[in-house]
Amino acid sequence: MAEQKTILRALAGETLDVPPIWMMRQAGRYLPEYRATRAQAGDFLSLCYNPELAAEVTLQPIRRYGFDAAILFADILLLPQALGADLWFVTGEGPRLSTVTSINDFNALKGVEDIHEVLNPIYETVRILSRELPSETTLIGFAGAPWTVATYMIAGRGTKDQGPAHALMQENPEVFDALIDRLTLGTIEYLSCQIEAGAEVVKLFDSWAGSLKGEAFARYALEPAKKIIAALKARHPDTPIIAFPREAGENYIGFAKATGADCVALDNSVSAEWAAANVQVDGCVQGNLASSHMVTGGQELIDETKRIVKAFSGGPHIFNLGHGITPDANPDHVQMMIDAVRG
Repeated sequence: MAEQKTILRALAGETLDVPPIWMMRQAGRYLPEYRATRAQAGDFLSLCYNPELAAEVTLQPIRRYGFDAAILFADILLLPQALGADLWFVTGEGPRLSTVTSINDFNALKGVEDIHEVLNPIYETVRILSRELPSETTLIGFAGAPWTVATYMIAGRGTKDQGPAHALMQENPEVFDALIDRLTLGTIEYLSCQIEAGAEVVKLFDSWAGSLKGEAFARYALEPAKKIIAALKARHPDTPIIAFPREAGENYIGFAKATGADCVALDNSVSAEWAAANVQVDGCVQGNLASSHMVTGGQELIDETKRIVKAFSGGPHIFNLGHGITPDANPDHVQMMIDAVRG
């Protein structure tokens, strides 16, 4: 029964004796079975767009570890590709995109109504997963938040300081705002289709939210999240939404109330004790073990895991990392973390 799923119970505000657990990037390069499937697919994007293989890599960590949730295997840059941006991946360096830096570039993008032609395989992956996942496992869909996705579209790649996006925001606010608006509307449609296909929870990843300060944070991290969540809640009132404004610091405070998110995911630049006092007071939180512990392991991993569980034990909590697991992580350390949580 859906209401028995631990993650849905935590998201509904219930404090559980043992927090449910999943892990960002739990389907990925640290697992040998993932690497084998990826090789079969040929390349990363081919894997994302092959529903059978994308479902397979989503299921692999569930089979191996019995996480309480599976997160759809996809990428935040599929939406820009669906909007007409060129997207490719350079081995060892990450994504590359054609850039949007002028009104002509923006006008060359497709309309939001045209994204599904490219994204239909993703919805098919969700449908397969909703059939094949164990009945106790929650299926999470996701998208990148508009600011984070825009930073890649403007720079054509990931950057250390998101400098090109900040520059466009200052120098050509008309184009910048138009891009944020297009991404906001596209994200609503994309997540809505994931929910219709069977996603039980959706998560909004704002990986670069921390580089927005003051008014810019309110305008480009908080406001788009609020719009997306309000639109999704109007269509799918029973679907919980997790927001992850990574490295938001003090801006984590009140973020759930301001946006309507059911849960705020936390990175590990804030302590669990601080977050319990300042963020968890408003509802469910998710996090926030440093992913470096998945590499180093040992007693420190166990102690830190237990400390976080204890710090958040007074309210609704989903255990997770503060960022995605890295390719150099040891699969045995993941089991060690799970055992420490479930104790």
